[in-house]
Amino acid sequence: MSIEFVPVSICGDILLKILIINYEFPPLGGGGGVATMDLALEWVKTARVDVLTSWFKGLPHYERVNGINVYRVPIFFRKSRDAASFLSMLSYLPFGFFKGLRLCLKDRYDVINTHFAVPSGPLGFALGLIFRIPNVLSLHGGDIYDPSKRMSPHRSFFWRNVVRFIMNRADRIIAQSSNTRDNALKYYAPRKEVGIIPLAFHPPPLSGAKRAALGLGKNEFLLITIGRLIKRKAIDHMIRALDAIPDARLRLLVLGDGPEREYLESLASELGLDNRIVFTGYVTEQQKFDFIEVSNVFISTSLHEGFGIVFMEAMYCGLPIICSNHGGQVDFLENEENALLVDVGDVGGYARSIRRFIEDDGLYRRCSKNNRLKVKDFYAGTVAGRYTDIYREVSDNRE
Repeated sequence: MSIEFVPVSICGDILLKILIINYEFPPLGGGGGVATMDLALEWVKTARVDVLTSWFKGLPHYERVNGINVYRVPIFFRKSRDAASFLSMLSYLPFGFFKGLRLCLKDRYDVINTHFAVPSGPLGFALGLIFRIPNVLSLHGGDIYDPSKRMSPHRSFFWRNVVRFIMNRADRIIAQSSNTRDNALKYYAPRKEVGIIPLAFHPPPLSGAKRAALGLGKNEFLLITIGRLIKRKAIDHMIRALDAIPDARLRLLVLGDGPEREYLESLASELGLDNRIVFTGYVTEQQKFDFIEVSNVFISTSLHEGFGIVFMEAMYCGLPIICSNHGGQVDFLENEENALLVDVGDVGGYARSIRRFIEDDGLYRRCSKNNRLKVKDFYAGTVAGRYTDIYREVSDNRE
């Protein structure tokens, strides 16, 4: 059952009116959209919250989600909920601009919160400029630095200058981690200060899932990974690490879908791992947490993560983590305290880390306990409040 929050008001006036601009919003996209939803669910308790995002087949163009007004505009060339093409992202801008004009003419927003420097950035800048609304730009990591993409903005002279332009004209720049901030400073040298506010996390209700109900064996050692199946996630490294451990009890659950799925399934088959890897495809939120709850270790072999909300989800369920030592996750994951950190692309290192968690019960229990404690630092109410303080400050400065 969903709960709709009614914004607190004084003398009938809503305290804040917030327009969120993000080309992806659940059920579209990955962690950036989920993080936006987690923030919006907190803000809507005391504010009017509108979201301007992308439409996809099967979704309504407008709906009210737990008190949040979600407006979806048409885009071209998007083939799945999980991944957006370059052209689909570009098409969001003109449709989003005209819908944004109508929304801003109808409602005088106090602040715009733009998520992702590209493709959402130009839209937030334009609407903020036209209507003199302060624009707070949230950087998610992959929007400014993605080592797996040839056309990542940090490698393109044109897009690097577009991102720098967008950053310099935002009223505030917020990075989700120190790694994202460092990449912003290194590649774009913005004139403005880049602050850090981590992604928000809402503790989910857990169902007490059982392995048998999910078709999983009682004595299996289950690794789980969650996310869009794209090159940056480098899930082939994970599969090859699994291949290096000839233990029939060891099984990998791959939750999510995307353009790399066919290749990954063929690789698993080629290595004879069909019975040791489960590709679930798209799952609901409840199904996702059911699988996490019955798993032993969360693993990520991603080439880079700006933060990674999936780490929070695994930590909440008490899973130790295996991941790379490069990215925003190193802000909250410490080697041998709540995770094992591996050099990017080191398949052997991932395999050794899996073995350590299987064989070292003391290490496993320490990391599990510490993750349950650490995740509380990222609960959504605290994180959303830090944004709200900034919104009030920039809104007051514009008056």
